Amino acid sequence: MTSHIFLASEGFGLNLNIFETNVLNLAVVAFGLYKFLPSFLGGILERRRAGILTELKDAEDRLKEATNSLSKAKKDLASAEQRAEKIRSDCKVRAEAIRLESEKRTVEEMARIKQGAASDLNAETARVSTQLRREAAKLAIQKALETLPGKLDENAQAKFIKQSINNMGND
Repeated sequence: MTSHIFLASEGFGLNLNIFETNVLNLAVVAFGLYKFLPSFLGGILERRRAGILTELKDAEDRLKEATNSLSKAKKDLASAEQRAEKIRSDCKVRAEAIRLESEKRTVEEMARIKQGAASDLNAETARVSTQLRREAAKLAIQKALETLPGKLDENAQAKFIKQSINNMGND
């Protein structure tokens, strides 16, 4: 029992039978989709929208926190660089002071050594001078004693020897 308005010889035609064509079933499904789909899809979409907004807010909060951390890190870096520069300049000043102190000690030590050498030289000069005077006095006495026995009597010779011995002891 098919009722066709237009029959085609090649198998094409229009079927107007409502029960055979499932038009009624399609209408029920379309009505159900129209009635229930907006609330069902709307709920899903609303939950998804809320989730996206929450994720965006979390991302903004993390961005603010990261920006604050970056700002703090930049300040800490600047502070550390200032401290490093201060330490560098303090080290240069300290090294210069140590160098100057070392030079000063070297100059003082050289002056002390020079003064010690001069003192040693003066002492040696005085010792040699004293020794030369004694030697000269001995030679003079010896020469005088060699020439005097023929010129002086015994009392004069004894007096002269005693006086010469006293003079040698005083030098």
